[in-house]
Amino acid sequence: MPSEIENLDAEGFRPNVGIVISNNLGDVFWARRVGGDNAWQFPQGGMQPNEAPEDALYRELFEEVGLTPSSVKILAVTRNWLRYRLPNRLRRYNSSPRFRGQKQRWYLLQLVGNESDISMNCSDKPEFDAWRWVSYWYPLTQIVAFKQEVYRRALHELAPAIQIGDT
Repeated sequence: MPSEIENLDAEGFRPNVGIVISNNLGDVFWARRVGGDNAWQFPQGGMQPNEAPEDALYRELFEEVGLTPSSVKILAVTRNWLRYRLPNRLRRYNSSPRFRGQKQRWYLLQLVGNESDISMNCSDKPEFDAWRWVSYWYPLTQIVAFKQEVYRRALHELAPAIQIGDT
């Protein structure tokens, strides 16, 4: 697999997809990172070179939470890339000095399959060890500081598409 550095844009940002999964009550899927006592976030993941954002969405969706395309419906996607800088202390030692952070295309999905289809064990190295449904805006007060602005922008842009009730 190519290194993340091979997939940086000219400004040092790695393309990535962010995934907000909603249920029919308008709550969203919130997952705890493996080994992170209180490190909760939305699923997200890097795009491979020449991979389309929607293809990365479905790959990451299955790898991280075990859902297939038939389990979800795309409600909305952000118009543009949303960027965040990764703090120097969190950059990998093997990273290029020009690596700055992630640029993300965010997707709002509605779960149309069964909640029981959700599985954290669909990859060799699971990213999450727990999950729960939370209110739509709850993540803004809980996410790590360096991701707060990108979460705020994504949730505000995607909010008009949230669907509540039976579909």
